[in-house]
Amino acid sequence: MKYPKGGSIKRGGKKGSNDRDPFFEQETKKRRKVSYDDEDIESIESDAEENGFAEDKREAEDEDEFADETAGEKRKRLAEALLKRTREARQREREERDDDDDDDEEDDDIVKTLMKKQQEETGRVRRAIASRVQEPLSSDGFSVIVKHRHSVVSVDLSDDDTRGFSASKDGTILHWDVSSGEKEIYKWPSDETLKSHGMKVREPRNKKHSRATLALAVSSDGRYLATGGVDRHIHIWDVRTREHVQAFPGHRNTVSCLCFRNGSTELYSGSFDRSVKAWNVEDKAFVQDSFGHQDDVLAIDALRKERAISVGRDRTMQLHKMPEQARMMYRAPASSLESCCFISDTEYLSGSDNGTVALWGMLKKKPIFLLKNEHSLVADGITTNGKFLSNIAAYSS
Repeated sequence: MKYPKGGSIKRGGKKGSNDRDPFFEQETKKRRKVSYDDEDIESIESDAEENGFAEDKREAEDEDEFADETAGEKRKRLAEALLKRTREARQREREERDDDDDDDEEDDDIVKTLMKKQQEETGRVRRAIASRVQEPLSSDGFSVIVKHRHSVVSVDLSDDDTRGFSASKDGTILHWDVSSGEKEIYKWPSDETLKSHGMKVREPRNKKHSRATLALAVSSDGRYLATGGVDRHIHIWDVRTREHVQAFPGHRNTVSCLCFRNGSTELYSGSFDRSVKAWNVEDKAFVQDSFGHQDDVLAIDALRKERAISVGRDRTMQLHKMPEQARMMYRAPASSLESCCFISDTEYLSGSDNGTVALWGMLKKKPIFLLKNEHSLVADGITTNGKFLSNIAAYSS
């Protein structure tokens, strides 16, 4: 019998030499090393579990578990989880106050809690406050907090009602404390700084670069103040430092109205060029525009949704649905509309130049209710049409 070259039999001729063969000894050592490494891996895994790293593994397993669920199943699972948390919270509240409500009352409380939360998130919460609003008995209850040298054309308050902002026709912008009346002025930067912030210079300053301010708005987080006026630009200011940070060009005529969308830094503007534009102040970018008015846009308002309402001298109020790039038009009976505001996502108010307040619904092209001559004047026993409604507001829940 022939053996291949280098065979193991040629190396050891004695019986039992295989036991001492280095090949087998090396294999044995190698096996022991592998087993030693396995022990190390097991210890590392155990340490990971002790240190809490196994939670990531369990989370990944949970994600794999829900990977095949449909959108409807996911909504159902999240709703059940929310319901469970709400029940646990109600149970803790009841235990704290030692209440013995039965199951039906507990379910009613849970339903009310969920409905209230959903209404707050969608901006549909309504509170009855009319009975608590008291009419001032005389003008003695009013006091002058801040004085401008020229006519005040726009005023706004921060969400916490502690700070006020006002602008006048001479371009003066004031930031004042509501309680004490202490005021600070916003200083306009140099022309070079305005150019570096995006302002375009095309015509002589006395025509396009007048600092006359007609509109201002403060963001809901209190970080940004937006102003607009005759120079056709929208100026963004940092409320904390009162410094100019950006100038948005784009309108071809006077900027007449501004408003921020609640809970965001998205800004809407209206102009005498008959357009409505959307801007992102945080990103310092133009978003989109909407056309539809046939005359000057005079007022604009917005809530949480990406929608804005605007009114103009063309006797129309228009609802702008920004993501869909769609509009709904509502036509006033006779007069030019001067002001508007949201009550809810489906109800609006408008004020006209003949003193009429109109209530509108989203699904009706005509006003639901008209309150005429609300600001009429009485002189010598004769009632005449009074001052037009330059501004209107509704309590935001």
